[in-house]
Amino acid sequence: MGYKRTVLVTGGSGFIGSHLVTHLVNRHPDWRIINLDILDSCCSPRSLENVEDRPNYSFIQGDVCSFRLVHHIFNTQNIDVIFHLAAKTHVESSFKCPSDFQRVNVEGTRVLLRAAQQAPHKLQRFIYVSTDEVYGPGIDQEFDELSPMRPSNPYSATKAAAEILVQSYGEKYEFPVIITRSNNIYGPRQYTEKVIPRFISLLHRNQKCTIQGTLPKSRHFLFVDDAISAFLLVLEKGIVGEIYNMGSGCEVPIMHLATELIQMIKKVPDSAVSDWMEFVPDRPQVDLRYPIHCEKLRRLGWRAQVDWTHGLRQTVKWYEENPNFWPDPSDDPKQNLPKPEEFRAAL
Repeated sequence: MGYKRTVLVTGGSGFIGSHLVTHLVNRHPDWRIINLDILDSCCSPRSLENVEDRPNYSFIQGDVCSFRLVHHIFNTQNIDVIFHLAAKTHVESSFKCPSDFQRVNVEGTRVLLRAAQQAPHKLQRFIYVSTDEVYGPGIDQEFDELSPMRPSNPYSATKAAAEILVQSYGEKYEFPVIITRSNNIYGPRQYTEKVIPRFISLLHRNQKCTIQGTLPKSRHFLFVDDAISAFLLVLEKGIVGEIYNMGSGCEVPIMHLATELIQMIKKVPDSAVSDWMEFVPDRPQVDLRYPIHCEKLRRLGWRAQVDWTHGLRQTVKWYEENPNFWPDPSDDPKQNLPKPEEFRAAL
C-alpha cells in the first residue's frame, strides 16, 4: 500500500509518545507511522499493544543518538514529518547524571537534525517537543513564547540547548521546524517517577504521598488527550519557525494534589488526610511554578477540553484497572523488556 505521509515519532513508546502514536495509527490509516524508541525503564511495549499489528505501524528499537541508525532511517524511509519526543525528563535524575541528559536530549537532537537535513527526501515538518521548564521559575509573571529562557536544572538546560539547535537548523537550512513548550502532561500509562502516578502508586501500596520540601510548589497540568490534539493542530496549522506554548490554565498546588488523591483513593475524612503525607528532602533547585501564556496556540483554534476533575478521575481509574502495568520500583525495570530486534526486521 502506498502511504500519503510517513511520520517518525521518536520516543514513541513513552507516555506521551505512545498516546500520539496510537492516535496517529488509528486516525490516519493512510499514513505510515514509525516509532523509534530505545525502550528504557520508563517505557513499556504494552503501551502500544493495540496497534502493534496494524499494517501502517512500524517499530524500531534503537538509540536516537546513533547516527548510523538514524541516518539509515532517513535515507530509506522517506520521512515527511518528525515528532521528536525522545528525551530524558526526570529533574531529580538530571542532577545525578547530567551527562546522560546532555547525551540524549542535546546530542540526540543534533543527530536527528543532521540526518534529516542530509536525507534525499524533503522534510515537511520537524516538531520538537519541549517543556515550559525552559523558562525557569515564575512567581508573578506569565511566560509567553518571547520570554527569555532561564532553565534552572540540568534537564531544562538540555531542553533549552536542544531548542537552540533546532532553531539554528531552521535559520541556516530553512528547515521546517516548530517547537512546542507544554505544561506537565498527565494521564493513563505515565511512568511512576512523575508526581501524579507516583502518588497514585504509593497510595495503592498503602504508603504515604512523599511531598518534596516545604515550599508551596504548584504545577500546571494538561491532560494527555488535549496535548495530542495540540500536537496535531500544530502539525496542520502551525507556522514554520514558530514556538507554541501548550497549557491548560489548571494550576494545582502539590499539597492540594496529594489531598485530592488521598481522598479519592483512600476515602478518608479531612482530619485523616495528613496521615497519608510524608515530607521528604527537596531537589537541589526548586522552581515553585511555571505559568505560561497560550494565546498563540488558541488563535489556531485549540482549547483544552478535559477538565481537571475528570482527567484526574480517569487517570486514577486506569491505574486501578492496571495495577501491574508498571513493575514495583524494587523490581528490575528492564527484566520484562523484549530483546532488541534487528533493524531490518523491524522495518
